[in-house]
Amino acid sequence: MGDLQEEDEVLFERRGHLGVVTLNRPKAVNALNHGMVKAMLRQLVAWADDDSVQTVLVRGAGDRGLCAGGDIVAIYKDMLHGGTETAAFWADEYRLNLLISQYPKPYVAFMDGLVLGGGVGVSAHGSVRVVTERTRTGMPETTIGFVPDVGGTLLLSRAPGEAGTHAALTGAHLSGGDALFLGLADHFVPSDSLPALAEALESSTAEAAVERFAQAAPDSALAAQRGWIDPAYAYDDAEEIVRSLREAGGEAASAADTIEAKSPTSVKVALESLRRVRGVTLEEALDQEYRVGLRCLAGPDFREGIRAQVVDKDRNPQWKPANLADVQASDVEGYFAPLGERELGLAALGAKTT
Repeated sequence: MGDLQEEDEVLFERRGHLGVVTLNRPKAVNALNHGMVKAMLRQLVAWADDDSVQTVLVRGAGDRGLCAGGDIVAIYKDMLHGGTETAAFWADEYRLNLLISQYPKPYVAFMDGLVLGGGVGVSAHGSVRVVTERTRTGMPETTIGFVPDVGGTLLLSRAPGEAGTHAALTGAHLSGGDALFLGLADHFVPSDSLPALAEALESSTAEAAVERFAQAAPDSALAAQRGWIDPAYAYDDAEEIVRSLREAGGEAASAADTIEAKSPTSVKVALESLRRVRGVTLEEALDQEYRVGLRCLAGPDFREGIRAQVVDKDRNPQWKPANLADVQASDVEGYFAPLGERELGLAALGAKTT
């Protein structure tokens, strides 16, 4: 398929009037790197103008999931060497997220298995988002000292009540039913029907093909927890949220424990990020996430979080500051300051995504 140097890590093929994108790093649960993102951008731009391609399908190789997120080991190495590759990767990744959201043809994403972080970015902005009984999705960035990105702050800010705030601060893994409830997905299809659905997409419209295989979704556990989620997460202050969760007890108190184990800085910046993106465009949200992301690269917790989770794997990050109370409002504010010449500038460019 063309002359893409990265084609081993992301495969492109035509089947009937269907363009198929297969993320192809199964040992890494198809974690995204810069080469894969650039290849997807090029191919999706080409297919957008190709009248013989009526629908695009994105799926993951192997049986573990669509995509476990960005390649955080590569990000860690870049941070250690003071590089600029991560900033360039995110700039192209966010352009890809925006292109997907504006795609002129049905963009079908098979959100089977793990769909985390950057995996949400290449699926949940699409027009036909399919989950299964195996789906485990979410934005677990606070676990590694980072903040939801790839437009995730905007997606979660639009969720019913405060369910998106809960998902962002706890980094919870969510089921297919939860994804539908949050607005991250549209249809539930059993995983063993996905090959037949993919085949149907080669000749049928996306709408007709999905209608043939979609079933009633299982209930969302998250939806059932709104009774304590909505009041506890209504605050704009993370310490107030934790206090309220503790007062509620039970599952809510467990959520408080989870939040207090995350990077305190990330928790506060994530909360502020969600509050700031209410009612803005995806371009504006991605511009803000880029500002926040570059500040995370420069701070201590992102590097420490990756070290603890995937490098040394001691699961014992030493956050700085170590407590929510020690993260000042001025510290949080600094994450949102303009970047000057380094701004991503998607909002200023309008719909230009190439």
